[in-house]
Amino acid sequence: MWELERDPQLSSTFANLTIFDQAVDRRAFRKRMEQAIINVPRLGQRVVTSIAPWELPKWVDDPEVDLDHHLRWMDLGGQGSQRELYDLVATLSRQPFDRERPLWEFVTIEGLAGGRSAMLQRLHHTITDGEGGIVLSIEFLDFERQPVPRLRKGARDSSGSPKPLEEAAPGSSGSVPDLHEASKPWWSRASAPLVSVANGAASLPSRTADLAGAVRSAARQARVGHRRSPLWTERSLGRWFGTTTLNLEDVLAAAHLLGGSVNDFFIAGAADASGEIHRAAGKPVEQLRVSMPVSTRHDRSAGGNAFSPTQMLVPTGSMDPSDRMTQIHSIVATVRSERAIESMDTAAQAAAMLPPAAILRSGQHLAHSVDFVCSNVRAAPFDLFIGGALMQANYPIGPLAGTAFNLTTMSYHGWLFIGLAADPAAVSEPELLLEELDNAYERLFSAVGMNRQRPEFC
Repeated sequence: MWELERDPQLSSTFANLTIFDQAVDRRAFRKRMEQAIINVPRLGQRVVTSIAPWELPKWVDDPEVDLDHHLRWMDLGGQGSQRELYDLVATLSRQPFDRERPLWEFVTIEGLAGGRSAMLQRLHHTITDGEGGIVLSIEFLDFERQPVPRLRKGARDSSGSPKPLEEAAPGSSGSVPDLHEASKPWWSRASAPLVSVANGAASLPSRTADLAGAVRSAARQARVGHRRSPLWTERSLGRWFGTTTLNLEDVLAAAHLLGGSVNDFFIAGAADASGEIHRAAGKPVEQLRVSMPVSTRHDRSAGGNAFSPTQMLVPTGSMDPSDRMTQIHSIVATVRSERAIESMDTAAQAAAMLPPAAILRSGQHLAHSVDFVCSNVRAAPFDLFIGGALMQANYPIGPLAGTAFNLTTMSYHGWLFIGLAADPAAVSEPELLLEELDNAYERLFSAVGMNRQRPEFC
């Protein structure tokens, strides 16, 4: 990921846009981030490269971490509209990091209409992936508007008593919910196929027959063709950002009736909308190639990357929504079952030994084979706060990595928050794509006799 950014179109920076009901308390948030840098060492490290071509880049502690550089504040004047916010986010999200500093940045944006505020959280993918980012966020999230002291293992005062990280709120309880455990029942239903693969995936095979199967699996995943879209052919460094939201319980119910999962429902809507855009432009296409990262994280670590990038062809022709859902369910299940998914770490280690130019050419070749990206990330099923402000919405912004658009969904407090990051050179009318996405999801609901709900706060 570090070497690929020699081509700026292959930037792997990902972000998240959080909408709050009020302004974030600057002092409280800064205090929490001061502690986060201690608890998550990677936030205080930068990358150092060697002049020797055979030596890999290394993480080193940055003795001059400037928190004011990483925590920024902006103001839209009190009446900032959603479109103004999204245009600002699109501009900020594509800016490269200073490669001489730690690779992250949080921008708090005040002055939104109705007294609300927002925060753009940007991290370079070399720090962590989406799942790891959720774990990392526990360092600065609260479970109450006025939080109690957190009793963290290993943090003790001079008397040996647990040392709180912040002032207690009078009358509050002292327990801190476990974000991972609290979300488990909800997530188990929402992503049963992923959990099944993660729990049952085989380790690197040792027997000859198993090794042969793993090699064939890796070959299938490595075999890439060309983009299928006759419409989305141009690429640029421009970005457009938009959002939509789905009720999680409704999606769970509709997906079950259609014989699939939440992820199948999500991808089916993206495929349907993409097909509609092509038909409206007079360039119909029966299939498009989608990249979908599959999580291989089996622990609660906040750092590093634990995912495998997969590719699949999804049906985009005109068809019944239930038929599209059935086909996509089968396609996704086949991709998730590939043995190569669990052995990608080994492949990555081998790739890291290649010359930078070879890594770059490989990344460009893969980018030229993909039309768009779909990804999903889980968060908490309960209210969360930052600096005394309630998180009302949480929209992910995934990296385009040379594709036409990235559609990522994050589940939070009963809703699927969907972020659309598009390259306007490829998708000339991104507003129309977002409209078609809404239409596609409504068609999926209608196929099982359901109506779509919309949140009041978005």
